[in-house]
Amino acid sequence: MLTLYDLKPRFQALLRPLAGRLARAGITANQVTLGAALGSATVGIVIAALAPQRWPFLLLPLWLFLRMALNALDGMLAREFGQKSPLGAYLNELSDVVSDGALYLPLALMPPFEPAMAALVVLLAALSEFAGVLGVMVGASRRYDGPMGKSDRAFVFGALGLWIGIGGALPHWLAWLLPLVAALIALNIINRVRRGLAEAAS
Repeated sequence: MLTLYDLKPRFQALLRPLAGRLARAGITANQVTLGAALGSATVGIVIAALAPQRWPFLLLPLWLFLRMALNALDGMLAREFGQKSPLGAYLNELSDVVSDGALYLPLALMPPFEPAMAALVVLLAALSEFAGVLGVMVGASRRYDGPMGKSDRAFVFGALGLWIGIGGALPHWLAWLLPLVAALIALNIINRVRRGLAEAAS
């Protein structure tokens, strides 16, 4: 199944010149990773603090796109400029989980979305990344199988933030969006485990 993650190489190619400039300026992959996490926490706090006002949700698509760029940049800095480190691996995985929680939980403050469902999406997103990392432990690669991986979630929640921010209608039936996202992430987890096991066995 095609996901936005499959477009990552093209996105990285566009950002490669910027990665080179950052490396020459002494900016490290870990600094970019921490900056992305701090930015995500700040945006999430601002949106939550001002809810139920709608305009702050416009920050969500803007920041999610920037965060995607920062995530690509920290990976390129690590791989292509000799900045890989065990600490960087920890920071990369942990910051993604923290960032997802900070950016998605403010939706719990906007009807018709249920706080419990927003929390479930955040929990499943964390388990999805955990399942991806566990591939390495069983002798497979770090798994990024979809559907509803990190890039796909960024697209869905960015579009939703834009819709809320511009004052789009929020009918009661839209509450089913979060359960649908949760179900797709659950399928994502199954795919990552299944394909990780198959890769390890081969």
